[in-house]
Amino acid sequence: MAKPKLALYWAASCGGCEIAVLEINEKILDVANNFEIVFWPVAIDTKYADVEKMEDGSIAVCLFNGGIRNEEGERIARLLRRKSQVMVAYGSCACEGCIPALINLNSREAMFERAYLEAQSVDNPQKIVPQTKNEVPEGEIEIPKMYQQVYRLKDIVPVDYFIPGCPPVADMTWAAINAVITGQLPPVGSVIAGDKTVCETCPMKRDVKKITKIVRPHEVIPDKEICLLEQGIICMGPATRSGCGALCPTVYMPCRGCYGPPIDVLDQGLKMISALGSVIETNDPAEMERIVEQIEDPAGTFYRFGMAGSLLRRAKHE
Repeated sequence: MAKPKLALYWAASCGGCEIAVLEINEKILDVANNFEIVFWPVAIDTKYADVEKMEDGSIAVCLFNGGIRNEEGERIARLLRRKSQVMVAYGSCACEGCIPALINLNSREAMFERAYLEAQSVDNPQKIVPQTKNEVPEGEIEIPKMYQQVYRLKDIVPVDYFIPGCPPVADMTWAAINAVITGQLPPVGSVIAGDKTVCETCPMKRDVKKITKIVRPHEVIPDKEICLLEQGIICMGPATRSGCGALCPTVYMPCRGCYGPPIDVLDQGLKMISALGSVIETNDPAEMERIVEQIEDPAGTFYRFGMAGSLLRRAKHE
């Protein structure tokens, strides 16, 4: 009897999700026993043309990580959606855009200027920036068109399940794979993670202390018993879905927010701003402004993982 087919793909991402798949350790043998891996560019030599030849719906499940940054990512997302019975947005980039989506606050042109013309390590006297087509002695080469913004996977194709995290923890990865193996799939649209906030699963004590200043993690040695936010360290726990086991606060580092917004929260950044306001010890607007000005890179702090899915979404371009 033929095994069900499994596909894995990365679009605009760092590759950490590819490694996260292997963190299920010996259970990877169960994956091999139960699935035929038919497409995984980082690990096996299969081509887009091989996928195009497959029958529509012939792939049982696809774990798709990475946001959609260019026309190639969109083309392959649509191809894999057509070929797959179950499409899973795997990891923060696919679910919420993640760090690549911070470019949404700027333009593609500004990104090219910084990366190819202005960066201190660049040696580009001819001031060449990427072009979709270019003539070389061997002929014409073509690279995918870069979009003005990063999109979530669900902005491009219908998604059946979401596994957040940067990267997802092994337990959640295995839970999704095992659900397919056993046929015990959750309702379509489910986020395979916790139903609480990171704060509700964090072992550190909350004493409702008020803060008068904001500090960065490297500037202090935190009290290992007290909530980091109440020590003036911005911890995204109040605005982040549980499921990771509060891994960062457990080792006295603030939650970064990679599991995305909790249930019924529309905008993770706004939720965190509200939580921060509740612990600032002042009603004086000037003093409040002084404290808030101590936040380095507010957009990168509050929307580090969720810009593509936020109410901000992107900067306006003419």
